[in-house]
Amino acid sequence: MTCQTNSDNCKADARHFLLPNAELSVWPNWLPAHQASALQARLTTELSWRQEQIRIYGKVVKIPRRQVWMGDAHCSYQYSGVRFAPELWHPLVQQLAAKLTDMLGHPFNCVLLNLYANGTEHMGWHADDEPELGRTPVIASLSLGASRRFDLKHRTDGHQLQLALANGSLLVMGGDCQQYWQHRLPKQSRVSAARLNLTFRYIVPPA
Repeated sequence: MTCQTNSDNCKADARHFLLPNAELSVWPNWLPAHQASALQARLTTELSWRQEQIRIYGKVVKIPRRQVWMGDAHCSYQYSGVRFAPELWHPLVQQLAAKLTDMLGHPFNCVLLNLYANGTEHMGWHADDEPELGRTPVIASLSLGASRRFDLKHRTDGHQLQLALANGSLLVMGGDCQQYWQHRLPKQSRVSAARLNLTFRYIVPPA
């Protein structure tokens, strides 16, 4: 996924990865650290965070993180058998969605925010391949706060990749990535600080 404009964010150093069945790019300093930290502080205090319950192998469990699902009114979303209705846009998050849309030339109308209190909170292997997102979704993932390891693995050919996503970094996954790859945020017991992650997506409005 390449930039479509000449904005300052586009000009920042980016890493583009040559992977089978995927387009993957990382902007390590998409937001300056002081801006990223200030944004994390505001969103942590101003949003209504919830620890959702989902069904896994027939058992209802609490997820090991807190979440907010946000976006346009039609952007309901189903995950692990639970359907989530979007909260209204926070103005700062809506501004970020508009900036990413301009930068990448791809629309974003919803976002999943995950708040990890420390390194013991995590997310297991999965792909963002829900039907609402289409077959080749573009996922723009902004990291705020503590640097955490992010793992990817190909579903069939054994390829793997590990990334360190630091405060203010932007990861963009596109192409067939969600069809052929899975990703996770593993536990890192030595990480004591919080991390807030925003994954921007697009859901087609109803006809």
